[in-house]
Amino acid sequence: MKKKKKKRITRNKNKFRSWIALSAFLLLIFSLVTVSIYCFGLSMEIDKRFSGRRWSIPSKVYSDTLLLYPGQQFDQSAILNKLSRLGYRPSSGKPGQMGEYVSTGNTITVFLHNLETPFSKRRGLPVRMVFRNKQIDAILDVTSGQPLPLLELEPEEIMLFFGLDRERRQLVSIAQVPKHVIHAILAAEDTRFFSHRGMDVRGILRAVFINVKSFALKQGGSTITQQLAKNYFLTPERKFTRKIKELFMSITMEFMYEKEEILEIYLNEIYLGQKSGSGINGIGEASFFYFDKPVENLTLAEGAAIAGLIRAPNRYSPYINKELCRQRRNQVLEAMVKNEWLDESQRQKLIATPVEPAVNAIHGSRAPYFMDYLSTQLQALYSPQALESLGLSIYTTLDSDVQKAAEKALEKGLVRLEKSNPALLKTKLQGAVIVMQPRTGYILAMVGGRDYSKSQFNRAVQALRQPGSAFKPFVFTAGLDVYTPASLLSNIPKTYYIDGKPWSPKNYAPFSREYVTMRTALAHSINLATVDLAMNIGMDRIMETAKDFGFTSFDRMYPSGALGGMDVIPLELARAYCAFASDGMLPFPLSMKEVADENGELLEKRHVKITRAVSPEKAFVINSMLQSVVEQGTAESLKFYGITYPVCGKTGTTNDNRDAWFVGFTPDILALVWVGADDGKTIHASGARAALPIWADLISALPQYVSKNSFTKPPGVVKRTFCLQTGQLAVPGKCLDTREEYFLENHTPSEYCTEHQTTNPLKQVIDDIKNLFKR
Repeated sequence: MKKKKKKRITRNKNKFRSWIALSAFLLLIFSLVTVSIYCFGLSMEIDKRFSGRRWSIPSKVYSDTLLLYPGQQFDQSAILNKLSRLGYRPSSGKPGQMGEYVSTGNTITVFLHNLETPFSKRRGLPVRMVFRNKQIDAILDVTSGQPLPLLELEPEEIMLFFGLDRERRQLVSIAQVPKHVIHAILAAEDTRFFSHRGMDVRGILRAVFINVKSFALKQGGSTITQQLAKNYFLTPERKFTRKIKELFMSITMEFMYEKEEILEIYLNEIYLGQKSGSGINGIGEASFFYFDKPVENLTLAEGAAIAGLIRAPNRYSPYINKELCRQRRNQVLEAMVKNEWLDESQRQKLIATPVEPAVNAIHGSRAPYFMDYLSTQLQALYSPQALESLGLSIYTTLDSDVQKAAEKALEKGLVRLEKSNPALLKTKLQGAVIVMQPRTGYILAMVGGRDYSKSQFNRAVQALRQPGSAFKPFVFTAGLDVYTPASLLSNIPKTYYIDGKPWSPKNYAPFSREYVTMRTALAHSINLATVDLAMNIGMDRIMETAKDFGFTSFDRMYPSGALGGMDVIPLELARAYCAFASDGMLPFPLSMKEVADENGELLEKRHVKITRAVSPEKAFVINSMLQSVVEQGTAESLKFYGITYPVCGKTGTTNDNRDAWFVGFTPDILALVWVGADDGKTIHASGARAALPIWADLISALPQYVSKNSFTKPPGVVKRTFCLQTGQLAVPGKCLDTREEYFLENHTPSEYCTEHQTTNPLKQVIDDIKNLFKR
């Protein structure tokens, strides 16, 4: 009985053991299947991320390139400032690598960076610029000694379109990264990277031992693959479940990809510091940020310094603490020796050398009003998400030197006004400046207000302000089919009835003559003569001309409009003046030139859109009259600011001095300046006193843009001498008060002066006696 019972117990035990074994086996199978399914899910997630776009790369906005040539007016200090903004650094000796320069005496020797834009490519080369009398005298290729007729400097980065994470990165392939840099990173983060399969048990045990021994968290056990999994896919929360997922993800990645692929992704992903509120990610971006060179050119010491940053970038940054950075770099060099990636003799030479980062220009908010205007144009082509993630390169028309000069001139001018009249401090003066290339429509600079941090309202493109006399050139253009610059206009006060209501315009300043020529009326901005012209040619003709010049902010013309009594947008006014400076062609205002993708392939090119506003002949005649404004009219004070070369311009002042304008141009450049207050209060100053000095300061700072040439007279314009008393052709030897004038060839006075060609003997004797006394 006992034997049977014992056998039964044994059988039960065996069955239980078999059941336990089967359960364990099934549990193992279930676990393996579950883990396999989980890892398969992870592999799908990993493959989706890695096979598609791996990073959201912000689009970069660049200024225009800068062209330099012998004979160009360019101050040597201005070139040095430009080189500094482009990231070039001074060298103690002959520039030996790209990005270095030496300035000695009247020469600058610079080793240029590579120039790579969709529209221009050039290998970096050493060049020498020789200056004489604030002018580029010669540009030479240092290697060959040959003169260069033209030199193009690369564009400046002026803005990034950031996403939520605000990351900066430049992607590199592992083939670009020198071996000594890779060894430094492995020494700092994962010496057994090429031996383990995503998890390094030996490394974990070593880290635990060191941390327990020192009673501090001195070393982590995460491999490079684990760090990549955490940074790419996981949140930074410290949870056991997150660590388990990180482990499985790391092992899965190791089975899916080659070691070199994982390392390349890691090198482009690692966080390496902060710049102007944006994160520096990847060794490509870090090499430029810390040492102003591509990763291929990093020295052993520089590579070790960057590798040392990975543990705590904002603690070991050389911009924050050079000594801590040096100590951490030396730890990396020591680890490299232990792993036989570096000789002890090399380490000894390097450990005493300091860490010298590049002098980095911090990219803050540059040309913010221009950037806002550019953004509105870009949003018609790309979504905000695309701009923040596709890594586009956006090349603009902005000239950073012109922008800087415009901002400085506006602030200086407003401060000057406030000092001359302290009451203006309560007025909260504002201003706007627009600088354009007349023939292309390129916007070289835009300042939409005094301080962007206090007001983002862009007065250059959003404000509606009365132009005052700055609108008069368009009234005079409308009159050229009927009148000539020699035609006489009435300066006699009159009352006009508009819709049954009386209107009696007045001159801004007294002018005694009862009749004045068109040229004199425009030069001295005589309101009564302008209204006389407008009423004679009709408001419809003026409105039609305004439309031809691109004005859209008003659609009706009243007599007061002839004196600028309607609202205009400053950019529209600047654009309209461009037509005078470009032989009558009206350009489209452009802020963007080209857009390229992350591979440098051209995506978008903005073609210059030009329409004809007025004939070249009429544009030239108006320009000659606008030159009189500067030479002898309301803008005559320009010569006291050193502007003695030919300039065309027009002042503008509205009722009660609420708005002050000056628009001036040469064949090369046009600038508009507006000064006023947002609430329309008086600024107690005219356009000549408030806006003109700002224009003069701006243009004086930009000699490279002013050729000092006059406009060339086109066919269809002739010059004749006329009598100032009658406006008719002068009778030789009879008319003594005469002047030469430009006329449209098909609209030239045909009659000689009837006042002085008489054959009456008595009158002739009287006229001869009068002329004798005049002599």
